[in-house]
Amino acid sequence: MIPEDRLEQILQRYQYLEAAMADGAGGDIAKLAKEYSDLRPVAEQISAYRQLLSDLAEAEEMLADPDMKALAEEEIPTLKAALPEAEHALQLALLPKDEADSRAAILEIRPGTGGDEAALFAGDLYRMYSRYAEAQGWKIDVIEEQISELGGLKELVARINGDGVFARLKYESGVHRVQRVPVTESGGRIHTSAATVAVLPEAEDVDIKIDANDLRIDTMRSSGAGGQHVNTTDSAVRITHLPTGLVVTSSEKSQHRNREIAMQVLKTRLYDLERQRIDSERSADRASQVGSGDRSERIRTYNFPQGRMSDHRINLTLYKLEQIMGGDLDEIIDALISEHQAKLLAEMGQ
Repeated sequence: MIPEDRLEQILQRYQYLEAAMADGAGGDIAKLAKEYSDLRPVAEQISAYRQLLSDLAEAEEMLADPDMKALAEEEIPTLKAALPEAEHALQLALLPKDEADSRAAILEIRPGTGGDEAALFAGDLYRMYSRYAEAQGWKIDVIEEQISELGGLKELVARINGDGVFARLKYESGVHRVQRVPVTESGGRIHTSAATVAVLPEAEDVDIKIDANDLRIDTMRSSGAGGQHVNTTDSAVRITHLPTGLVVTSSEKSQHRNREIAMQVLKTRLYDLERQRIDSERSADRASQVGSGDRSERIRTYNFPQGRMSDHRINLTLYKLEQIMGGDLDEIIDALISEHQAKLLAEMGQ
């Protein structure tokens, strides 16, 4: 049972925010609007839950009225059956929110063990995420891309913008393992290779302040694919954050634009480091995560000969690998979110 006083406090805060915005008072309107938007689905679930309780109490009172008893006896089982689902929906709405969920994300993909095959698999993963992003109506902008000789990826850094990007993709961080016959293998033997994926919530200016004295900024000639694509100006920018040793590069044609992009990626990585530090100090919060915090953890295996994908964090196995590599990720992501929510609910009940 959810404490009534807690529900009342939430509704009172929601009503205050609504009135404050209507009056144009109460301080930072943008901040109030954000809190109001976040509380709205919670307030709606509270109202629906309370309405159900009220309808049930009214129906039970009707049992004492001979003229209404038959109607009440018909309604009460239906109302009682709907109550657990309404309470569960309210519990989910009350779960603590990750304030980064609504943000854009920086996607980083790099080959791991496996040489050329790992680079090819890294490219396959990027195509998988690109197709998923397209299906979601998200926009992808490539920040840094290094192509291997066989057409795989040596490195990929991209920004993904849209509704709920980080909320949906944050569980993708980790080591992705592939088992298949590489195109470079003439004997038909199955090899195991890997690629690492990192999904970082994009930092905002208020999150991270960087001292200019902590930076070393170098310009260099961009590397191209050859021919007309070679960039002949020293436009690429490499920024080194001296306190942490983080290095970020951007290789678009505009040096000014490269500096902006590289600084944004650097802020995002520093913001992610701070989030990891805070998470590591909250043991309960770390326990509730579905492996999303450890980039070195092997999270998933893609077995091509068997057409199988296995997510090792939640023991999920699907025999639809072709569809998954084509961007059909909703079933996996929904299962990961449900597992995360179940763990949070279990912690709330302790």
